[in-house]
Amino acid sequence: MTGRRYPTRTAASRRPGRGRRAVHRRKGGQGKDAAGLLAATALVSVFVPQARQWLELHGSGIVVVAASVLVAGVLVLLFVKAVRRGFTSWAGRRRRPEGWDIRALDGLHHTEFEEAVRDLMHRDGARDAVRVGGAGDNGADVKGTDPAGRRWVLQCKHRRDGVAGAAVGSPDLHVLNGTGRPVHGGDVVVLVTNGRFTRPAREFARSQQLHLVDRAVLSEWAGGTAPLWDLLPHLPAPRRSRRRNAHNDQPPHGRY
Repeated sequence: MTGRRYPTRTAASRRPGRGRRAVHRRKGGQGKDAAGLLAATALVSVFVPQARQWLELHGSGIVVVAASVLVAGVLVLLFVKAVRRGFTSWAGRRRRPEGWDIRALDGLHHTEFEEAVRDLMHRDGARDAVRVGGAGDNGADVKGTDPAGRRWVLQCKHRRDGVAGAAVGSPDLHVLNGTGRPVHGGDVVVLVTNGRFTRPAREFARSQQLHLVDRAVLSEWAGGTAPLWDLLPHLPAPRRSRRRNAHNDQPPHGRY
């Protein structure tokens, strides 16, 4: 006699209530997602056209405001840069009268080197010292009058590598010799360098009564040891005494 067979009970059949609740939860979640999507679509459809219309009405104004802000920012940056540069230049000028180390002169631009020479002349009493270097300077970079009334004409040759750089040769002195006295009216014609001179340059300067300031002399001058007119030999007599002698040598009126 065969026994009775009972149907096999599955998990769903054993817990029918739990299966139905899971189905209902899934259906409820899908409904909420659909409702959120519809709400988002409604918001986009409402606000996007309004935003587009606002941009169409005020877009040119936004561009103008953005451009103005950009220009103002650039101007502020340029102003700050100019102030910093001016302060640096002012601070450098405040340091120059006391004296400069030769290594500081090596790091200058050639135009700054000319300005340093001008300031050293001014420091030592040449109150009218000016920098004239540039295009069409006719061989002169700095001019000034010393306390004795002598007119100084200086040409500057800067070497970033100092004595290791190229030596200043006689061709530069040829130009200075041709313009220093006849064009600029110099009593003392000088070539200044933070480097060195070639032997032909020294020989030519000696023959033409030109004065050379090499690195050693420049270091002593810039350091404040003495004014340049006390460091160079064989300077012409002060202009005032020459005028006085010339006046005394003039014959009386009516006599030749």
